[in-house]
Amino acid sequence: MAAINYLLGFVFDALLMVLVIRVWLQLVKADFYNPLSQFVVKVTNPVVIPFRRVIPGFGGIDVATLVIAYLVASLKFIIIPVLNGGPIDIISSLFLGLLYLAKQTGFLLFVLMLVMALMSWVVQGYNPTLMILHQLTEPVLRPIRNIIPNIGGLDLSILAAFLLLNVINILLSDWIPYWRIL
Repeated sequence: MAAINYLLGFVFDALLMVLVIRVWLQLVKADFYNPLSQFVVKVTNPVVIPFRRVIPGFGGIDVATLVIAYLVASLKFIIIPVLNGGPIDIISSLFLGLLYLAKQTGFLLFVLMLVMALMSWVVQGYNPTLMILHQLTEPVLRPIRNIIPNIGGLDLSILAAFLLLNVINILLSDWIPYWRIL
C-alpha cells in the first residue's frame, strides 16, 4: 500500500506543480512560444479547457486553472486517506488543500530558483529554459536585488530569497498546526 500511496502522491504533486506553473506563466506574461511554456500548456490543456468554458478569467488571472489546482490539492487529502481505509472529511480536505497549494507554490519557487542558479553556472549563452526560469523568478528576485546589490559580480538575491522562504516556512509551521505535516 505504501507504493500506491507514493505513486498517487507523486501524480497529485506533479499535476499540481504543472498547473501552478501554468498560472504563474500567465501572471508574469512569460514567453508563450518558449518550449517549456508550450509543454506546460499542452500537458494541462485537456484538464483546463473544459473548465475555462465555465469559469472565466479575472484580471489577467486564470481562475479556471487556479480552481483546478485547488481541487487537485484537496483531492489528494480525500483520495489517499479513503484508499487507506480512512473517513471522508471534505471540510478538512478543502482546508488542507488550500494550505498545500500555498506550500507547494513556495516549494516550486524554491526549486525554480535552485535550478536557475545551477544552470547559470553551467549554461553559456542563450538558453530557452534559463530564460523562462528568469521570467518566472524575476518578480520575486527584483525587489531583493534592489536592496542587496551585486557584490563582486555575485548575485546574492537568490540566497536571500532562499533564506526568506525558509523563514516564512518556519513561521507558518509555528502558526498553522497542519503546516508541518503537508
